Amino acid sequence: MEIWINPACSKCRSALTLLDAEGADYTVRRYLEDVPTEDEIRAVLDRLGLEPWDITRTQEADAEELGLKGWPRDDAARGRWISALAAHPKLIQRPIITAEDGTAVVARSEEAVRDALGRR
Repeated sequence: MEIWINPACSKCRSALTLLDAEGADYTVRRYLEDVPTEDEIRAVLDRLGLEPWDITRTQEADAEELGLKGWPRDDAARGRWISALAAHPKLIQRPIITAEDGTAVVARSEEAVRDALGRR
C-alpha cells in the first residue's frame, strides 16, 4: 500500500494518523517532491477508475493559469490533462492510497481510508 501525500495537507495527515492507528503497512510518497510520471498517473487513474479531471484540484492557482476549467473533458483531451498533472503535481487531489488488491482510493475521508484498508 502506498499513499501519495502533501505533508501540508490536513486530510493527508489525518489519513496517515488513521493508517498508523490501524497498524497498516504502507509507504509514503511525497508527490510534490517525487513527482509521478504521466505513466504513473495513468496507472493510478486506472486503479481509481477515474478520469484525470476527476482528481484535478481546479481551484489551485496553477489550474487557473492553465485555464483548466475551460478544457474539454473527453477522451481526446485526456492526455492533455495527464500532462498537466505531471507538470503541476499540486493539481493532483490528495491523499491517494493504492490498495494491495490493485485498486486505489482518493482518501479524503476516514471512510475512504477505511475502505482502502479493507482492500488488502
